[in-house]
Amino acid sequence: MSAVRRTGLALALVVACTTGAAAQARDLWPVKTREHVDLWLHGFAFVAPDSSPVPLYRAGYRDEMIVARNAASAVTDLDANADVLRAAIRTRPSLVNAQFLALSFGTWGELESAMDAFIRADGDPRRAPREAADGVARVAAVFRTREDRDFARRYLASLRSEQDKFYNHWWLAETRRRSDALAAVDSLWHSRFLPALQTFLSHTQQRSGQLILSTVLEAEGRTVSGDNSGATIVVGFPKTPDRAADAIYCLLHEVVASLAAAAVADNVTPAQVRSGEAERLQSLALVRGGAVLAARLGADVADGYRRFYLRATGHSADGDVASAFAAAFPVSGEILSSLERQVAVAFSGI
Repeated sequence: MSAVRRTGLALALVVACTTGAAAQARDLWPVKTREHVDLWLHGFAFVAPDSSPVPLYRAGYRDEMIVARNAASAVTDLDANADVLRAAIRTRPSLVNAQFLALSFGTWGELESAMDAFIRADGDPRRAPREAADGVARVAAVFRTREDRDFARRYLASLRSEQDKFYNHWWLAETRRRSDALAAVDSLWHSRFLPALQTFLSHTQQRSGQLILSTVLEAEGRTVSGDNSGATIVVGFPKTPDRAADAIYCLLHEVVASLAAAAVADNVTPAQVRSGEAERLQSLALVRGGAVLAARLGADVADGYRRFYLRATGHSADGDVASAFAAAFPVSGEILSSLERQVAVAFSGI
């Protein structure tokens, strides 16, 4: 075999291996959009309170969507039922956790069918058809009481109307407008950040999963742990390619969740747990944990992360960004040390 042919074969093998590795990375952590996830969160953005240290929904989202719906002359059952749904959440705040339910289903059809079967079975998986029992059980784990089931029935009817009269058309047009941003996030994630985070993700049992970009969110993501399919993490969908890193910053915030929970649990008192202070500290520790993780990836990442969270929470990013960030998201030295120690261990692969 000639030297030229050997060189050509060697180059072909390198290209094949590189392409295969890239494809494998995309299989492990693909970047996606999911209309049913956005629709489900969209409804909660209209009816759920939002007073967390990090806003649950994108700043100005509700007002923007009201303008869009008015422009489309759309009036839906979400409008008609909004006051009743809000009152139910005020009475039973745990209903806000139902926003995670959509992440357990692959499509709107699957979620809608499970909800229908759940309502027909009056919330009892044993009364559902065998093929629907698993989906009904997932819904029943979220909507446990008769009052919860009434909320679920009314919420489903509201979203159906919203989807048919307005949301489907809006969402398809909006995701097309953001297609370049989607491509930019995908490239940034798979070319730079996923390789750099692989050891950390493996150590924290997040080796694989899916990253979903949502038009509803910004700095506060939504995460559910999977079984064989890995985690599902929903983050904000940037409007333009130059903001692609914002989705990565939110992801960093999400993947330190277990570390932040441990850091807070080990450094709060029972009185802080009873008063709700521990829950507030958990939100702050998540932001600070993401910053610790960002710092491991480079000074530019750490600076971008801090600026993103300051901006998303209405704080100024002028002057000394690091000091402004620490002041905006205060945690004790013990919690911060715990986060730094846990992140270091995760990167060591021990």
